[in-house]
Amino acid sequence: MKLGVVAALFNDRPLKDALDYLKTLGVQMIEIGAGGFPGKAHCDPEVLLADEEKFNEFKKTIEESGIEISAFSCHGNPVHPNKEIAAQFCKDFNNTVLIAEKMGIDRIITFSGCPGGSPEDKTPNWVTCPWPDDFLAILDYQWNDVLVPYWKEAVKFAEAHGIKKIALEMHPGFCVYNPETCLKLRNAVGSDIIGANFDPSHLFWQGIDAVAAIRELGDAIHYVHAKDTKIDAINTAKNGVLDTKHYTDEIHRAWVFRSCGYGHDMSTWKEIVSNLKMVGYDDVLSIEHEDSLMSPTEGFEKAVKFLKDALIFESAGEIWWA
Repeated sequence: MKLGVVAALFNDRPLKDALDYLKTLGVQMIEIGAGGFPGKAHCDPEVLLADEEKFNEFKKTIEESGIEISAFSCHGNPVHPNKEIAAQFCKDFNNTVLIAEKMGIDRIITFSGCPGGSPEDKTPNWVTCPWPDDFLAILDYQWNDVLVPYWKEAVKFAEAHGIKKIALEMHPGFCVYNPETCLKLRNAVGSDIIGANFDPSHLFWQGIDAVAAIRELGDAIHYVHAKDTKIDAINTAKNGVLDTKHYTDEIHRAWVFRSCGYGHDMSTWKEIVSNLKMVGYDDVLSIEHEDSLMSPTEGFEKAVKFLKDALIFESAGEIWWA
């Protein structure tokens, strides 16, 4: 396994400065934003695809650092009911695919997206219960009329440009938010190129056991984000886990994102790592820092230190005692 990071954490500095800093900490891989919510601070595909000199400079910066690109990310909502918004996210996805192809990277990280509740809607509609019956009608429209047709075409485009894995981050607010919905879309599209970006932080607060989720997804796990969540027992006892209060209102929220180790202990993370290995995922864990109680530097460096102990870096090799 390898230790990586989501580069959006360093959008405030040049790529070279970020890479130099990461090297001092022993980070091995970097996930670079190429559009959508992660932004284009370090990689604007439109620019790099049109300007060979700038592309070569970008590539040289990566190569000289000794840090590998684990994936390009372009999290967005390509099925947004606002056609202009959807078009921009679709453009970002397509350009991310093209820059990944040019760089020899075969993995893209993004969201599934969430349509509106009908062709007339202007905003996304995330359905979380089956009644009244309107909600089941919305789901039928979203999946059969919008989501599955979009991803069938997106997969064709990605495959034509050498992409082997589209890792969908299972995130509430989007149609793919847990293992069941991820596998549902994978099966409906009919391609193993669709898989999961396994981020346990988004599963913990839904009441999902991370290890059970790993076992359920198996080889559909295409990528892993390392981020934790702390469940507030007092607030959830009163109001449950659904929470729309701002992330900075930590003391009143049902849960908050934390750096690895501040939501769940080392034994939990070692179980996550071990079970990832058992289902065949021997790849990067990419730290995503979104801990509102810590500065980016402190939260990130503590996550690095924590995960160095949790990760299994070497191959087990032959079982010498059997």
